[in-house]
Amino acid sequence: MKHFNLILGLTILMNVVGAKTFAHDFEMENADGVIIYYDFINDGSQLMVTYKGNSYNKYSDEYSGIVVIPESVTYSKKKYSVSSISDDAFRECSRLTSVTIPNSVTTIGQYAFKSCSHLTFISISNSVASIGDFAFSECTGLTSVTIPNIVTSIGDGAFYKCTGLTSIEIPNSVTSIGGDAFNGCSGLTSVTIPNSVTCIGGYAFGYCKGLTSITIPNSVTSIGKYAFLYCTGLTSIDIPNSVTSVGDAAFQNCSGLTSVTVLNPTPVAISQDVFTNRTNATLYVPIGSKSAYEAADYWKEFKEIIEIDLSGIEQISIQKNGFGNINQESATWYTIDGKRASEPQRGLNIIRMSNGKTRKVVIK
Repeated sequence: MKHFNLILGLTILMNVVGAKTFAHDFEMENADGVIIYYDFINDGSQLMVTYKGNSYNKYSDEYSGIVVIPESVTYSKKKYSVSSISDDAFRECSRLTSVTIPNSVTTIGQYAFKSCSHLTFISISNSVASIGDFAFSECTGLTSVTIPNIVTSIGDGAFYKCTGLTSIEIPNSVTSIGGDAFNGCSGLTSVTIPNSVTCIGGYAFGYCKGLTSITIPNSVTSIGKYAFLYCTGLTSIDIPNSVTSVGDAAFQNCSGLTSVTVLNPTPVAISQDVFTNRTNATLYVPIGSKSAYEAADYWKEFKEIIEIDLSGIEQISIQKNGFGNINQESATWYTIDGKRASEPQRGLNIIRMSNGKTRKVVIK
């Protein structure tokens, strides 16, 4: 009897060990014949896309080419909704080129697509509300990303070192941009920060050397430390009067910065490392506040401080067919210090219309 019990115990143990070979609960082919791996979640009522094996790097390139994630899967005669993508699900799948995420998915986990170096296209559905930390970090093949309109936060390092990324449109639902979110996106030339954002995290746009100008909306109250570190292509920056905190070295080594416009009549306390190029840049401040900035530590060290009339300034966004209600061809553009510009710049502009009228606009 003892011998029988020993054999039975070993058999059960071997079965248990065998069951642990794969961490995913089951696998299924999608409509295109691509195998996708799933885990049951939410008490078994929904599914999460995951990786093959008991760790993300157990098998290499289990996902490759084009992957279309279905909204639902029928397994053992029961239909399940696919509601999330797990941490590390597609991590280091270097041959993955395209992923379509369905409307049923609401969350994308941490490191979900990290180092998918050949991923050039990602379609994020309107249902996704959360993008995990470093979700798309080091996806060097990505060139553009549109994020659908209920995402409230972009996680830390979400697009870290996506060097091929040239533009990003952040929806009005986003309230915070995490630290390192776009750090190292050296090809990024354009970014639109909506009025919903209140916080820009540390290193958020660090080493984005392709950025030339950026307008921070008047909803932002804090700019994290090193937020725009080494943005060497940045030539102008507008800081709204809503900003009450600027972190250490926020614009450190922005060697091309020549114009800083601050809309707050009262200088915010800054450290000496915030604007390391300040002696080569002009500071524009509201009328009546020049003396306050001339007396404030580090603000007073700008090459020149010029007061500007901020009344009547319009805010417009760059559209596909022009600049809001302004016809570019019928207007002459100037910088805020009166110099003729060949084209409108992000930030504060002066426009002389064809009818002789002058307008001041902030282009976002």
